[in-house]
Amino acid sequence: MNADELRQLQAPLKARYRDDPAAARHTFRAEGHLTPQRPACRIENRFARFDAGLHPAAGGDGSEACSGDMLLEALVACAGVTFNVVATAMAVPWRSVRVVVEGEGDFRGTLGLARDVPVGLTDIRMRFEVDSPASDEQLATLLRLTERYCVIAQTLRHPPPLQTTLERVGR
Repeated sequence: MNADELRQLQAPLKARYRDDPAAARHTFRAEGHLTPQRPACRIENRFARFDAGLHPAAGGDGSEACSGDMLLEALVACAGVTFNVVATAMAVPWRSVRVVVEGEGDFRGTLGLARDVPVGLTDIRMRFEVDSPASDEQLATLLRLTERYCVIAQTLRHPPPLQTTLERVGR
């Protein structure tokens, strides 16, 4: 896809959203069902069906997806697509791009061994390994705009409020 094709693809959406801002709103949704035989959660979406379970550092055997890895994979996917779209819009050529995301966490927090240790990832690093004839200035702008428009990166940088509820069903 080139910049003109991208503009042509997105032009009707941008026009619609300018005229009707409410049309741009979307509710994302994911769900899972717990597995009674083991500590796992079955995820089913239109692309895949798999079980998420304990990371080996928390007692898992490594045969199931880890939610920490899935969070980082969501960042890789979003940043990769965003980088690609921004590069296309800017007409910045590239031969190859690899997106690498790493996150640090301490399982003592998750396992309840130390109250002073946070539960979850505490440091996340994202790196783009780029083979491109573009100038350093073009690549710096591309990176800045990728960070600006990557939904997952912005969500992690500025976390929204999280509301948790419990609803009884099937009494």
